[in-house]
Amino acid sequence: MNYLAHLYLSGNDTGLIIGNFIADAVKGKQIEDFPEDVIKGIKLHRQIDMFTDSHPVLERGKEALRPKFRKYSGVVMDVFGDHFLAKNWSDYSKTDLPEFAENMYQILHQHKQVFPEKSRYTLHYMSMQDWLSNYRHIEGIKRSLGGLARRAKFHSGMENAHKELERHYLFFQSIFHEFLPDLIRFVDNDNEANMRDLLLG
Repeated sequence: MNYLAHLYLSGNDTGLIIGNFIADAVKGKQIEDFPEDVIKGIKLHRQIDMFTDSHPVLERGKEALRPKFRKYSGVVMDVFGDHFLAKNWSDYSKTDLPEFAENMYQILHQHKQVFPEKSRYTLHYMSMQDWLSNYRHIEGIKRSLGGLARRAKFHSGMENAHKELERHYLFFQSIFHEFLPDLIRFVDNDNEANMRDLLLG
């Protein structure tokens, strides 16, 4: 899952929100530079990624995308996931998506002094262009995938992946609706056990 899902799964915990947002930019022993509550968020992000990467339902989507996007099929599925979460936001949250997005931007900006430079750069453009709310639109997904394609080390074709979403919308939507409840249960229902594992790991 991408930025929206990670922030959504952080609940109202500021440390988890920060850690979940910056996790991909924190490498190796850099994790030791952060407060314990942020470290929990970084570790939670990684647990979510591991759960997502190994889930058989998402594998069906990645298998369909792999002929065109190869090793980037998982990245494309993550962005698709944010689209369907945003599109069906009222099914998962009582807070309107624009309100949620604005709250996230405010929290992240208030703590950006501790962010890695890459995360500050991402936050600047994310909030300026309101990525979180715009994930519900195909144009927003197209912009997101285009940005990822420009930053990819190899030619990925991700700039055209939104066309696959449009062509096979119901297929990818069904995968999302089957997968997301499992992910929410993983984070919420087993939260105490998961967090104990995170701290020990």
